[in-house]
Amino acid sequence: MTKKEAILTAAQEAFGELGFTGATVKDVASRADVSFGLVSHYFGSKQELFLASGFDMADRIIARLQASLNDELTGLDNIKSYMTAYFDFTEEYRTRFPILLRCSPFSHMEPGVDAAKVAVKFRTFIELLEQCVSKGIADGTIRELPIKQTALIIYGNIVGSVRTSLLTPYQSEGLHEETICHVERSLTNSQS
Repeated sequence: MTKKEAILTAAQEAFGELGFTGATVKDVASRADVSFGLVSHYFGSKQELFLASGFDMADRIIARLQASLNDELTGLDNIKSYMTAYFDFTEEYRTRFPILLRCSPFSHMEPGVDAAKVAVKFRTFIELLEQCVSKGIADGTIRELPIKQTALIIYGNIVGSVRTSLLTPYQSEGLHEETICHVERSLTNSQS
């Protein structure tokens, strides 16, 4: 791991755990075992470090989600594949993923963070779901629904399940699987 990668990892952990306001560049440098100046050299301001660490995690999960989609699958099966990949990713990066819960237009935006940049980055998550919903309506596996709103509702279910799993004291065993089943039941075209 390069020093720059170590800084991103440390920033994802620190910001994910403490939020933008609570985490400090000094804490990130300490976690990465590098000098404060090196963090500033690579990332400049605290806001830029926050965005870089969030966007790095977003890029990682977007690549995983894109790889999970398959032209041979139905639209509904692609949504289930997307959701499974998303949930598996959050478990794999359990200590680093919360940066995306803090650096997200679907959460309370941290003060001092450029929300417009974040919204543009997160648009990809919704666009992938819109493609799946559209395909499912076309192939008959998903009933007629408004595509954009349906994609947002699906993503809201995903985010809610992840937030409950990672950030609350509630027992969430099987929550991800039930979320997938719930979405499937909600979308399925009973005529097919």
